[in-house]
Amino acid sequence: MHAATPPNAVGENISELRKTSELTQDALAHRAKISKSLLSKIEVGDRACTPAVATNIAQALGVTTQDLYGQPYPESNADPQHIIDLRSATRRYAHPAGDAPDPRQLLADVNRAAALRADTAYNELAQMLPTLVRQATVHAHQADDPAAWLVLVDVYSCAYTIAHRLGYPDLAELIVARQQWAATRTGTPIAEAAAAWTEAGTFQSAGDYDGGLDVVQRAITHLRQLPNDSTESIVAAGSLHLRGITLASRARDKNEAQAHMERAYQLADQLPEGDLLTHNLTFGTGNTALHELAAWVELDDPDRAVSMSTELEGNPLRGLRPTRTCHLHIDAARAYLLKGDRDGALTALMRARETAPQMARIHPMAREVLRVLVSLHRRSKPELAALARWAGVRG
Repeated sequence: MHAATPPNAVGENISELRKTSELTQDALAHRAKISKSLLSKIEVGDRACTPAVATNIAQALGVTTQDLYGQPYPESNADPQHIIDLRSATRRYAHPAGDAPDPRQLLADVNRAAALRADTAYNELAQMLPTLVRQATVHAHQADDPAAWLVLVDVYSCAYTIAHRLGYPDLAELIVARQQWAATRTGTPIAEAAAAWTEAGTFQSAGDYDGGLDVVQRAITHLRQLPNDSTESIVAAGSLHLRGITLASRARDKNEAQAHMERAYQLADQLPEGDLLTHNLTFGTGNTALHELAAWVELDDPDRAVSMSTELEGNPLRGLRPTRTCHLHIDAARAYLLKGDRDGALTALMRARETAPQMARIHPMAREVLRVLVSLHRRSKPELAALARWAGVRG
């Protein structure tokens, strides 16, 4: 079952899909293992639909979480032709077409793509990726050495971000499969760990948190068997633990989430001051703290999350790019909303917009917080109304 023209708001999508399935709120709430009161508030826009709750509702309705969120996101303003071209380039993974690129220019373009990704410049990144994927694929096949295949792994990582962020989960899963294929040709554990990190991300997006944790654990176990304590291996292992924090907290497994937190902080202590970005994986004390903050939101401890956000906002997070600091503000907004502090939530959302506008405009949780604020403010604040218009969230 799919909504042909999904409404703008998650709650409206849920209500429409529920009625199409001829389910009462009582029946759907029972199936989804949530209270009728919570479901009612989500449908009218007075409560945010968290990832874990969205997963339960989607399963109860027999649809995907993408059906609830209305993906792909029209608010991204991305040119659909770029996505079509990216699909084509990804499809030709085994039979690339075109001349071999200049290796130095290719590396420069890969570095630029990584910078655009870190800066959340998604539209510009989407524009350059189809050509970059084709060129990196040609280069990998012709050079056929570990370094060339590793370049392709990194390019696929950027492509995954675009597919995931703009709301094309089928394309994201295809890209992950291609990335895993390229990673096996590198013979490099770091490449395989990077591919595992993105693979676990597809499980996370689909709400299959236990499956994602299995992927993470296998990858971590594999890395532990290697006699390698290089900076790259620490970043790879630490990033996998960060993914584990998110997956475990959304699965409501506090002990597992804390175990991943503990190990991540231990690994972060082995790095120089500041977070490092390696093969599109960001890891260090700062990013670990951001994941911990988000985990407390998922585990219904907004007081702890707000306390952490206040401390983090008052201390420069060295090495973290907009793609990460925007998450800080979005998760802070979620925490403030859970505490009933609407002004705090709005301020955090505005900071997210200042930090990374393209990400803040389409991130599901940012939109959920904004949707609830609009619904709760019967007398709308001018700054809230302006933010809602900018994001395309209806009142």
